[in-house]
Amino acid sequence: MAGLHVQADGWLDGVARTMSPNADARPDGTAISLIVVHNISLPPGRYGGGHVERLFTNALCGGEHPFLDRLLEARVSSHFFIERAGRCTQFVSCLDRAWHAGASSFRGRSRCNDYSIGIELEGTDFEPYTEAQYRTLNALLAELLAAYPVEAVVGHSDVSSERKTDPGPFFHWNRLELPARLAR
Repeated sequence: MAGLHVQADGWLDGVARTMSPNADARPDGTAISLIVVHNISLPPGRYGGGHVERLFTNALCGGEHPFLDRLLEARVSSHFFIERAGRCTQFVSCLDRAWHAGASSFRGRSRCNDYSIGIELEGTDFEPYTEAQYRTLNALLAELLAAYPVEAVVGHSDVSSERKTDPGPFFHWNRLELPARLAR
């Protein structure tokens, strides 16, 4: 995925952009030191349909599906969402706090949203991710690692282990092109 570049305002050139209202300012002086990889499909196990974008922009409609009805009042977001075909959408500037990790901690430090970037992959814990997703994810990670002092790339399950399992057993960490200092 050529043409990615992090701008000074935390938005990337080369990806689609849809602004989420579910974000706020990071605490003053907080450096971005963590990337959290998630998975999401809405309803679970179904891809496409725009439900993730509508969730992140508070635009879900009642009556579409019982699972979606449970999310009508949810206020969540992620910085990035990578669809099965590899298309990437940014919802929140990297300089702002997206609401993706919830109650979380990493290496004894709580409130991961304060200092992390969230990347959602369209998928589930129960099937492999696509080649296109790995290509896009690696291109995105390369840009983010060049722009911010990231110390670790982890799964949601690493920061919220009591309640989360994503990105799941079908996510192949060895497919990430990370510098040796960040290798798992």
